[in-house]
Amino acid sequence: MKLLNPGPVSLTDRVRRALMREDMCHREQEFAELAKDVIARIGRVYPEAKDSHVAVLLTSSGTGAVEAMVSSLVPRGATALVVANGVYGERAASMLEAQGKSVALVKSEWTAPPKIAEVDAMLRRGGLSHVITVHHETTTGRLNDVAAIGALCKKYGVPMLLDAVSSFGGEEIKFADWNLQACAATANKCIHGVPGIAFVVADATVLETGKSGASSVYLDLFRYRKEQKNGFSPFTQAVQPMFALQEALMELEDQGGWEKRRARYRAITGRVMTTLRELGVELMLESPEASSCILTAYKMPPKKTYEALHDDLKRDGFVIYAGQGKFSGAIFRIAVMGDLSDADVDRLNAALRKSLA
Repeated sequence: MKLLNPGPVSLTDRVRRALMREDMCHREQEFAELAKDVIARIGRVYPEAKDSHVAVLLTSSGTGAVEAMVSSLVPRGATALVVANGVYGERAASMLEAQGKSVALVKSEWTAPPKIAEVDAMLRRGGLSHVITVHHETTTGRLNDVAAIGALCKKYGVPMLLDAVSSFGGEEIKFADWNLQACAATANKCIHGVPGIAFVVADATVLETGKSGASSVYLDLFRYRKEQKNGFSPFTQAVQPMFALQEALMELEDQGGWEKRRARYRAITGRVMTTLRELGVELMLESPEASSCILTAYKMPPKKTYEALHDDLKRDGFVIYAGQGKFSGAIFRIAVMGDLSDADVDRLNAALRKSLA
């Protein structure tokens, strides 16, 4: 079965074999060395951040990493600006509200890009500690114009916190240009690991000299960083997913890094999009360029239900993804992360033709 949902992904044989390593105690020095190696490899995914930022590892989903990031780095009593145009931007605002922190919100329709002019106006007004936004909003597959938001963050001297859960390792991230204080990500999307380990890549100086705003004991990045300098964590880490993450990071390096991975995603997406266009299936967003290379949302064709398409494709060995919220039943989403060969793409296109012709 090949997974075309936005994580978890289909594993390569190499990563799957890593899960079968000999069992290891998370309080032994061998695990500490493993964790330090993983931290270093995450830091090298985007070389420009290697000397300024450091990865902090968490046993959680990507949502846990986002919550740890906003909880720890947004000070108590501060107001953060959340720029939202989908489920995950709105979730970040909900996290801050649950933490008792003040939120200013620039909200767009889920089908629309962020409102850059409103972000500019809010930042010009002042009084904001951070800007929080989503890089790849998988609600619709849109790759948000974070460069434009980041330019405003630099202009007004406000640091950005970025939900890069569905883009880290597969799209460009500019730490300096976007005034990026931290980004949250996970092992089981573009890195091609397994669920269980997530991480925040944060400004090392802030973690060394800043004060935590965390309202959670478990999600305090400052506490994790203090102990992870020596490879250990304050709480039990997921050992086998760490094995897989290390191997997945090594595989990413061997395959040429995030740029090569992005090129591969673009090639697969282009082939699938061409097939669906020939079948008369329309994009959800306004243009192919609006979507990430990682996931594309398509409108359900007339006289075909999502359930029927899903079941047809599953019988042929593929799992696609439904729409969320008000888009449930109206769209389907295809992600291209993980172990997908050219032969797999041929089979997928044939399955789409059979189901939708």
